[in-house]
Amino acid sequence: MHGRPLHPDPSVAPPPPTRVPHSNGTPSSAGAASNTHALGVAVPQVTVDYKVARDIASQVAKQREELLKTKPDMDLASEEQRCLNWIAEAVALWSDAQAMTPQEDEALRRAVYDLLFRAGRLQPYLDDDRVEDIIIQGPHEVWLDYGDGERRKVGPIAESEEELLELLRELARGSGHNERTISTANPTLALSLQDGSRLQAITGLGPMTYAVIRRHRVSHADLDDLVRLGTIDPILREFLGACVRAEKNIMIAGKQKAGKTTLLRAMLKEFDPETRFATIQTEDELFAHANGYHRQVVSLIGRESNGEKDVTGRGAGEVTLLDLMHPALRMSLERIVVGEVRGPEVVAMMQALTNGSGGNLCTIHARRPDIIFDRIAELYALAQENLSEQLAYRQTANGLDFIVYVDMTDETQIGGRRHRYVSHVLELTGIGENGRPATNSIFSPGSEWGELRAVPRMDPGCIDDLRRVGFDSSLLQQPYGAWSAPLPLQVGAGR
Repeated sequence: MHGRPLHPDPSVAPPPPTRVPHSNGTPSSAGAASNTHALGVAVPQVTVDYKVARDIASQVAKQREELLKTKPDMDLASEEQRCLNWIAEAVALWSDAQAMTPQEDEALRRAVYDLLFRAGRLQPYLDDDRVEDIIIQGPHEVWLDYGDGERRKVGPIAESEEELLELLRELARGSGHNERTISTANPTLALSLQDGSRLQAITGLGPMTYAVIRRHRVSHADLDDLVRLGTIDPILREFLGACVRAEKNIMIAGKQKAGKTTLLRAMLKEFDPETRFATIQTEDELFAHANGYHRQVVSLIGRESNGEKDVTGRGAGEVTLLDLMHPALRMSLERIVVGEVRGPEVVAMMQALTNGSGGNLCTIHARRPDIIFDRIAELYALAQENLSEQLAYRQTANGLDFIVYVDMTDETQIGGRRHRYVSHVLELTGIGENGRPATNSIFSPGSEWGELRAVPRMDPGCIDDLRRVGFDSSLLQQPYGAWSAPLPLQVGAGR
């Protein structure tokens, strides 16, 4: 079988490192991680003895340690190349003794390389762009969630709990989070990996170590890509683009895994490339500073404490999103983007939305569109200042122009698929009854004919602002939107 197997197995060799083999067997700089050689020839899938791979990796690690003692100023590229040569030599010796095939040689070299320089036995799953979540239940059990909704159990990624914990610590170090670790004293770990995947791990609070790696399968999409994926139609694409260009403050809300961050990244592509803005996040999931499109990004990431407390009782070394907001506002920014809001950082988000300039964006979890304001008020109550519900409502009404709700319908358990789509666009129009923000539904589901996705309902109050940036307001007169047929569901209206 050519290319990747349909479902990777941990006993199968990982894909080649970000280097493809020279004729002498050592990797060279070229190509992305894949099961296919850079020349297009499929790399056969063969079994790897990970005990042997670990032994060789340990041997090379010792050689590297001795090398750095004698040459502490050696640059990283030279150090890595020397290690690659040692890997090739050690594998060649083992191969001669075991009469291995060239394919087995290459598989073992890749496995050793991944153990030393990448994510070890996790690497095949991080390289598989169909994998959405990697679910780790202790060292011996791993589940893969695929984008189509399938879940598949695969084998061990470590031989023991301690080896699994060391793998997680190494992932933290390799991702530049030297202040973050995991142990019984620090039982939780949250960070972004080098490829942008988000890791959350827990140890010492149950019978085993648990971890989930949430991968960003659609990390560079723009709004046109989301039209092709069926998340939005061309009318909503034009509307959202106009809202961004007209510098409206927008909150993206939705369920877990519905695609909020993907939509936020796509909307950032509507900024002019020269727009100077900050992204303020607990872990980097937007990649705006490194996407090759934006040129003036101030990327700020919060920092966890080192586990100790200062005289005020606050975690020593901790930097919150609210802490980041104040210096960010002095960086001559045109816009501010606050990533996922899950707690007291809601205050930082609202400060961004009400600070005077427009065009700010953020995301928040909410199970339904009608509970978004209650969700914001709940998070206000978590703030150290114990801020009031009335303040939450008032700042929301004053700061936000639109809420875009992203939904997901999962029919994988009945033979269908996961559908991710925008269902609502709400315009905030001030304070309404009981002091809650008042809204107009500019887009909402066409539920009367079985359509769950957003279709136009009315003009927003700021329609003239959108016209000034090129929006054709006649598009909002199409009651069915640009959908050719309702969302194809297994269970729905008329079925």
